Amino acid sequence: MSNFLGTSISKITGVDFSDRFGPDWDSLSTMGVMTRMLGNMIRGLWYRWRFKSTKGLFLIGKGVTIRQAKYIEVGKNFIAQDHCEINGLAEKGLIFGDKVTVGSYAIIRPTNLYGGEAGVGLKVGNNSSIGPYSYIGCSGYIEIGDNVMMSPRVSIYAENHNFNDVDKPMIDQGVTRSFVKIEDDCWIAANSVILAGVTIGKGSIVAAGSVVTKDVPAYSIVGGNPAKIIKSRKSNA
Repeated sequence: MSNFLGTSISKITGVDFSDRFGPDWDSLSTMGVMTRMLGNMIRGLWYRWRFKSTKGLFLIGKGVTIRQAKYIEVGKNFIAQDHCEINGLAEKGLIFGDKVTVGSYAIIRPTNLYGGEAGVGLKVGNNSSIGPYSYIGCSGYIEIGDNVMMSPRVSIYAENHNFNDVDKPMIDQGVTRSFVKIEDDCWIAANSVILAGVTIGKGSIVAAGSVVTKDVPAYSIVGGNPAKIIKSRKSNA
């Protein structure tokens, strides 16, 4: 019965769920997923006309806050989970590829909510996710590649506060905008912090609780505060 319901969902949404509702899913649980998706699809219909562009399945969860949606482009099968906050106002806008998920209670914020200079923006590649409770401060430019996994409570900052003048409060010294780049096929584990000016190379893993202050070479595993290379994924050691 669950396979039949999974097939029904696929026909309604145009998305293949054949690998998600196997024999370990009972009919009631599958029906619960289908009902929740239907509600999110209906909610998505209310939101999607505000966006710069949308494609395919477009799911918006409960309590989602979306501001300045005309600066946001999304690809096929976009999911904004419950109570996340997405603010679109940015010089380059926000661009999400296909099969991108923004987790529950995550915040994407390129620009201050109460005015000030517009931030630069964000680009997220295909099949990537922003973890629940994460903070993406894209006042500088943040680029996230394809197939990037992000665990809960990850923070990414693309700017630094200025503090050189000790005779002036730091709050009045402004910020220096920079960038963050996370290349394809990376895993950013829970509670990690990635600071401005950092590139995380392809295929790398950032261990839970790490603070990344310097570039990470491709296929590296890094951890600690500040994060250091633990090993290379290509090493036989």
